[in-house]
Amino acid sequence: MSSHVKLWRDKVGTADYDTQIKEVRLQLAEQLRILDSHVEQKGQIFQDLADYLRRRGEIEGEYARSLDKLTERFSSRTRKKEPSHQSVVNCWQVLLTQTRQESKDHSMLSDSYSYILPQQLSHCIENAQRLAKRSRDICTQLQDGLLKVTAELQTALKTYYQYYTEFLSAEGKLKEATKLEEKQKQSASKKMERLIEKRQFKVEEIQLKCTKARNDYLLNLSAANACLNKYYLKDLSTLIDCSDLGYHQSISKVLQFYLARRQLVQQNLCSGWQQLNAAVSELSQNQDRDALMQTNISAFCMPLRFLYQPYEGDQVCEVSATHDTMSDLVTRFQQLQSRLSSITTEVEESNKILQSSQSSVISSIFEDTFGSVLDVPDSPSHEGSGDILASKSQQIKRRASLPDTENVYFMKVKDYLCNSSLISKLEAKHDLLKDAIQRAANLDVNQSRIQSKRSVRQRKSQLSTHIDQKLFNGNLLSYIQVSGQPIPAIVENCVRFININGLHHEGLFRVPGSQMVVNQLKDAFEIGDDPLAEGMCDMDSVAGVLKLYFRGLEKPLFPEDSYDQLMECGQIDDETKKALQLKSIISTYPAPLTIVMRYLFAFLHHVSQYSDENMMQPYNLAVCFGPSLVRGPDIGDAAELQRINFLVKSIIIQHESIFPSQTELPGPVYEKCMTLEEEDCEAVAEEGDGESDQSQIKEAKDEVLGVAMYDYTGRSQSELSFKQGDRLILHSQASSEWWRGEVNGTKGLIPNKYISVPSMDGVQDQKGKDAVKSSSGRDQSEEQPKTEQTIRPKVSNDKSGVGTSNVASGKISLQIPTGQYMRPGTSPGALRKTLDPQMRRTTAEGGTKVESTIEVDKGVCIMMNSVFQELISRQSS
Repeated sequence: MSSHVKLWRDKVGTADYDTQIKEVRLQLAEQLRILDSHVEQKGQIFQDLADYLRRRGEIEGEYARSLDKLTERFSSRTRKKEPSHQSVVNCWQVLLTQTRQESKDHSMLSDSYSYILPQQLSHCIENAQRLAKRSRDICTQLQDGLLKVTAELQTALKTYYQYYTEFLSAEGKLKEATKLEEKQKQSASKKMERLIEKRQFKVEEIQLKCTKARNDYLLNLSAANACLNKYYLKDLSTLIDCSDLGYHQSISKVLQFYLARRQLVQQNLCSGWQQLNAAVSELSQNQDRDALMQTNISAFCMPLRFLYQPYEGDQVCEVSATHDTMSDLVTRFQQLQSRLSSITTEVEESNKILQSSQSSVISSIFEDTFGSVLDVPDSPSHEGSGDILASKSQQIKRRASLPDTENVYFMKVKDYLCNSSLISKLEAKHDLLKDAIQRAANLDVNQSRIQSKRSVRQRKSQLSTHIDQKLFNGNLLSYIQVSGQPIPAIVENCVRFININGLHHEGLFRVPGSQMVVNQLKDAFEIGDDPLAEGMCDMDSVAGVLKLYFRGLEKPLFPEDSYDQLMECGQIDDETKKALQLKSIISTYPAPLTIVMRYLFAFLHHVSQYSDENMMQPYNLAVCFGPSLVRGPDIGDAAELQRINFLVKSIIIQHESIFPSQTELPGPVYEKCMTLEEEDCEAVAEEGDGESDQSQIKEAKDEVLGVAMYDYTGRSQSELSFKQGDRLILHSQASSEWWRGEVNGTKGLIPNKYISVPSMDGVQDQKGKDAVKSSSGRDQSEEQPKTEQTIRPKVSNDKSGVGTSNVASGKISLQIPTGQYMRPGTSPGALRKTLDPQMRRTTAEGGTKVESTIEVDKGVCIMMNSVFQELISRQSS
């Protein structure tokens, strides 16, 4: 701030105060002139900016009115037409909407530039002038004070010079008197002494005045320099700041407002471009076709089926395959099969050619329409005219070949449609003949031999084949009322299968199953069978069928009229209040729907309790089931789906607080420990080969002592918690996955996969001998110690070794059990993944273990035996 100041002594040299003060006066006057011109410059800038904005506003207004007229011209045409939902019309509507929005944005800019900003700038001019005037008044006062200080300095300097001159004169007189005294010393005149004293007093008096005058001069000099320094170094900067107070902020605010409006227009323009781009990307020929047919549904809807109208008295309503007509029907059936095979092959080939012809027609249309535009060179050159002529000739050739390509395409379309219609006609006849021949064949076979020994659950589900209501893509409430099933059989059977076999399955409900298997399961459930009764099915496909059932319901599980209320509940942060609000909403639902909800969400909560193994936390389950259970008008919106998923997650977590208990609402509830039904067990026993394991029946009745292999924390009050190595008392098996037992006097459920059960593992101490044949053919016997045949990832409580092995020709045949517990990994989750669910279920229920025989060298076997013995000794210690 002091860099512009120059010291006066460097400029003028000596203290010529008159000249110096005169220059200061001229400089102060120049300062006032500069400040005045600065104020005028600020006002001119404000005025120019206001004029620019007014003119810019007029231009924006003209552009906005032009866009508005353009939009209104074409909008009036579209209003006269009937509304359409085709994607091309949607693109046109989006383009008009974007243009209309652009017109509004430019009109807003016109208003801002023409009225708002100029008015603000006029206020800025008034404020700047007022502040500049106040600053100039202060500057004038400061300059007056500065000049006053310089005047005082001049007065002090004159006074100092005057007294100093008198001091020099008095001092000279004193010296003269002293010299006279020395000359007249001999006379010793008293008169001379008095003169010297008088003059000495005069000198001292004048010297004192001179000292005071010099001090006063020095003080005024210092004060004048200090005032000059302060004025030039601080006061001028402060006055300029006061004059410019709010000037830069005002310009900044005006331009910020200008930029904000321009940015808003740009954002709206980008948003309109994105919407138009999205509409272009959603152009769909199939969608427009369906919309056209749906709009004119009366013209395109399929007519009623032709009903069978028998002649009076004729009661037969199906193809009859009697003994007399059987040969004729069989011959006709075979001919239809042959005909269908040949026509199907022709249709497949025709379809391939049709796809190729379609691509050729589309390519020809594009080249004919846009080829001339694409072939035009970007920049002019000497060869530009030749390129244009070549592109025109190519376009003429393409246009000439286009009718031939279209003729081939439509010919293939005609052949494909005609042959497809013929196939539909022949297939209808083929299916009727096939059913008639099968019915006739079934009548000739003994009924007792063809009745399969199905489970009771299958026999129950067959009753649903006569239900008029659809299972898939139907109405859940109507199906429950007609079938009398509180929980639809498909839901109950799928939940039971997953409960028994799949709670630990990684990616449950998230990993898609085989579409072919899902369709097979769907068809089986639709006709009333239970394809899960035998227990041989892919877990992901079963989960997919359950999701498909809820996704395909005609009406979602949560009624659509309560969608807004549910979404409002989802916005509540307090989980307790949210649960109470959801409970009040669900209490208004029909009781059958509430029972199904209670059953389903209890099951999903049970699945989430195994999330450390199946990787399905409540939110992941909500993502899989949320859009199927809760449907709203904006179900395609990503933000809306997110809200639905969080809502379903809260219901899964707090299902016990939300849904009424069994005492409040009687009906079936989900059981965590599901088992095969007694009727199912009897049916399985009938279908088996008659073999039964008496030892397993005895184990189910008697108490069994087990050992915990891993730490386990119960997920509910009915499950027990224990540590690795704890002794467990097992009373009976609740299912293939759970035991009923007690730990330290507390009774509850114990997971089978976390414990070692001797009766289940086949741990039996046995003593035998390995027969070894020597090269001379003589038998040698060795007594082997008691060994445990089951091999585990960790050594069990007592012993672990190698079972009986046969030695022949220096080789030992080693039989290694590969049942349920021979699995890699160290955790129950890792052990469980390598087994098929059915194999795991069979082994857990005491099924036959699978053993693999491996031939190893005798020396290797002895070494392995020693290693096992060492491991046993370390484990026991």
